[in-house]
Order: sequence, then structure tokens, then C-alpha cells
Amino acid sequence: MFLPFFLKLKEAKIPVTLREFLTLLEAMEKNLVAYDVEGFYYLARAALVKDERNLDRFDVVFSESFKGVERVGGTEGIDQVDLPEEWLRKMAEKHLSKEEMKEIESLGGWEKLMKP
Repeated sequence: MFLPFFLKLKEAKIPVTLREFLTLLEAMEKNLVAYDVEGFYYLARAALVKDERNLDRFDVVFSESFKGVERVGGTEGIDQVDLPEEWLRKMAEKHLSKEEMKEIESLGGWEKLMKP
């Protein structure tokens, strides 16, 4: 649910970074907002939007991504899927900037990020 949202933000030319996305996921894991779509909206907006000129585009992507969702919380209700590492690498090469790829390396590389 959250990765497609991140990718749609990137497609909409909103300058979101992998670090910001990981911060949002970390906040969700810590239940900063649980079962509250409005609270999640404000958390996501605070974590992902750095320039108020991007707020309108963020609102459009958010409403498209979470249309009909009544509650959002942590990872409950989301089926965990083991994705092949090679597929993730190819998706990263396609969608992430060079700076974001360098950030992955600075965080310990794919091997460290792929550990559960």
C-alpha cells in the first residue's frame, strides 16, 4: 500500500527521497498514527513534502492512492510478500535518483536493507 504511494509521488515529480519514505514507514511501525486516515495524511505530508508548492500535487496523489481507505495502521492488514532482490534492484534503478542510490549505499547497501 505504501510503496505504490511513494512511487506515485515520484511520478508526480514531487521530490521525495528514500530516507523520507523510510522515516514515514518507521513512524507507522511505531504507531504514531493508527487507524486514522486524517492523521496518516498529516504525518505523510510532514514527512514527505518539503516545499509548499508541492502540496496540491501531494493531495491529488494521496487521494488517488488511498481512495476508499477508512483506516491505516502499521503493517496490520498488509500481506507480507517476499520480493526477489534482483527485482527490487531493477525497480530502484528505474525509479530512484543517483543521490537516492548513494544513500542506500551509505546505509549499508542492499544487503543490509534486505535483512528482516
